[in-house]
Amino acid sequence: MKTPRRSRQTPTDPDNDHRGRRGWRPSMGYFAIALGLTAVGLYLLMSSDEAGNAATAKAAQPSSRDKFVTWTPPALPSSIPAQNESPPIAEANAEANAERDADPTRDLSFYLARGEKPTMAEVIERLHQAGIHTGLGAFSPPGTRPPLVGLAVPEDFELPPGYVRHHQATDDGQPIEAILMYAPDYQFVDAANRPIAIPKDRVVPPEHAPPGLPIRRIVIPAPMDSQ
Repeated sequence: MKTPRRSRQTPTDPDNDHRGRRGWRPSMGYFAIALGLTAVGLYLLMSSDEAGNAATAKAAQPSSRDKFVTWTPPALPSSIPAQNESPPIAEANAEANAERDADPTRDLSFYLARGEKPTMAEVIERLHQAGIHTGLGAFSPPGTRPPLVGLAVPEDFELPPGYVRHHQATDDGQPIEAILMYAPDYQFVDAANRPIAIPKDRVVPPEHAPPGLPIRRIVIPAPMDSQ
């Protein structure tokens, strides 16, 4: 009777079999290297942040040199005049007015504003208000006093003492023939050496005309607008 053949088993290495059952495990050297690299990276990152913050704080704070060294830029000329400065035109007008005030021989422009065109009546009225009764001021404003009508006096007639020629003009500037008037500084008397009454307008009536004077009354020219 044959006994069954036993299969021959190859002997196994106990060490290899033990490693096969444990599987793969990391080496402690590699783990230590990785941990060191991580620590170095964290240190470098934190060092860069602290350096940046220190640089920012240093730039924000002025240095000791900046506290003592300052520079002020020169003032630029302003093209806009200050409020307390007068414009050149106003200063020129003020100087012109001062010169006019100091002028003892003031003309008609002194009593008028620049560019103003008043009527003749307004001009004469302002002259009277200023106490001026010579030149244009010797006349009354147009329309307020009609021309005087009296005896005409020819230009070549020689007047005796006590008489004067009185010249007039119409409101529109037309000349009126001169009339005979009593002189303001002369007193007439009658045959009895008594003073003769003089009319308020001093116009000489025909009965008191000097000898040789033609008796003729003047005629006032008609207004130019109605001609």
